[in-house]
Amino acid sequence: MDGLAAHDELWWRDAVIYEVYPRSFADGDGDGIGDLAGVRSRLGHLRDLGVDAIWFTPWYLSPMADGGYDVTDYRAIDPAFGTLAEAEELIAAALAVGIRTIVDVVPNHVSDQHPWFQAALATAPGSPERARFWFQPGRGPGGAEMPTHWPSMFGGDTWTRTKNADGTSGEWYLHLFSSGQPDLNWSHPDVRREHEDVLRFWFDRGVAGVRIDSAALLVKDPALPEIPADPGPGEHPNTDRDELHEIYRGWREIADSYPADHGPGRRILVGEIWLPDVERFVRYLRPDELHTAFNFDFLARPWDAAQLRASIDATLAAHAPVGAPATWVLSNHDVTRPVTRYGRAESGFSFAAKRAGTPTDLELGRGRARAAALLSAALPGSLYLYQGDELGLPEYEELDDDLRQDPMYLRSGGVDPGREGCRVPLPWHGDRPPFGFSPPGAQPTWLPQPVEWGELTVAAQEADPGSMLALYRAALRIRRAEPGLGDGPMEWLPAADGVLAFRRGPSFTCVVNLSPRPAVLPAHTAVLLASAPLTDGGLARDTAVWLRTSP
Repeated sequence: MDGLAAHDELWWRDAVIYEVYPRSFADGDGDGIGDLAGVRSRLGHLRDLGVDAIWFTPWYLSPMADGGYDVTDYRAIDPAFGTLAEAEELIAAALAVGIRTIVDVVPNHVSDQHPWFQAALATAPGSPERARFWFQPGRGPGGAEMPTHWPSMFGGDTWTRTKNADGTSGEWYLHLFSSGQPDLNWSHPDVRREHEDVLRFWFDRGVAGVRIDSAALLVKDPALPEIPADPGPGEHPNTDRDELHEIYRGWREIADSYPADHGPGRRILVGEIWLPDVERFVRYLRPDELHTAFNFDFLARPWDAAQLRASIDATLAAHAPVGAPATWVLSNHDVTRPVTRYGRAESGFSFAAKRAGTPTDLELGRGRARAAALLSAALPGSLYLYQGDELGLPEYEELDDDLRQDPMYLRSGGVDPGREGCRVPLPWHGDRPPFGFSPPGAQPTWLPQPVEWGELTVAAQEADPGSMLALYRAALRIRRAEPGLGDGPMEWLPAADGVLAFRRGPSFTCVVNLSPRPAVLPAHTAVLLASAPLTDGGLARDTAVWLRTSP
């Protein structure tokens, strides 16, 4: 598809959105780090894959204490990735081949190198500069005790003590993530104005949407109480505070102020919201707030028919009252890759359970990941793909410890293996590293690639009609052409235990067999696509199929 065929005001309701982690997608200048020039050189891959939009994880100026989620300047591109002019050119080039751009915004915190925070450190307690953050005196004798004992998202403490100009111990500052990511105070008007200006800055440059990192964490209870043992709705002191909705209603007004029939069309807001309470979750998706939010419940479920069906039912039921489309995603830059995860005895995902040395059957995982790809692509709503999943890349678990930079690894003392295993640079062509990720004569890649990935390069898979890449390309091509797919209703069909079967539209049926026995297929006139060859006995275990059926 060359260019956008039409300015579809509802494009986001059934879009296929591809996550690019810039450091690991493609290296254009040979320094071993992915960059915007590399992404632009590979737009043909994304066009041929059939995606509608790219979501870029942060490409802003950053010391990279947390992979770019510690931002120093939202209006500048980090030199490792390129320049603002290159970003603008990439946004335009992608749009010219029919691909919109979504950028990442991290409103909960900034880098400790951000000018605001540096100014705060240089001033005395009670200064206007410190009011933009959560600076607090300590408790106990000499203020030596932290203001609260809130747990960190990365393990360890959530408060770091400062030093006064004379070298004595000073106030503490809050950071729900690492100490290099001080939390902003969202009751301060400067914080609100700045982020609203950042939205306009990127919308003015042609981006079609904003993905909001840690969207439920911005507002804190100003009294800074400890977390109750069982907080009720809206009672958690740093998560899902009711005041958040006023913030996002203001953001929605900004997004809606851009004409839907110009440039990339309707601008959208996408929330990263991890909440177990479904009713609280969908409050963010009311018509005057966010357009969509990530569906982490589906991602975290194990490879089990009852569990997956329960997640699908709960997701669709929750979204229906607010009229928002569901989203479906199998992985991202934080999560163990599906080929590895689905090959484990415990095939669900949780950060608390992630450990090095967990046994994995990659052949089993690969088959299940292929079936999961067809399952997720057939469900109602929009679909997110993480770079490399279309190649069936496994988690790289053999990284040397001295290469691990993730604060989840560092702050856990190595108990949590961190997230580098899903962030290894992509293999494009050739039989040895860097597999075309970098140009000839380049510096070593910032993370090493497994030598066995030569079989998984884009070039190798393009020559194999049975490859994971071929499966994804076929699935997205059918998804775009099939009128019953994307946004819209679905109907469950009768099926044996361990089998999921549902109809989309008048003549499309998806069947996924998660049981140990072959599954009998419903009457059909054609097989549109299967994740593995069909057998005389029916649909084999851990296989999905798309069928043309009679109404």
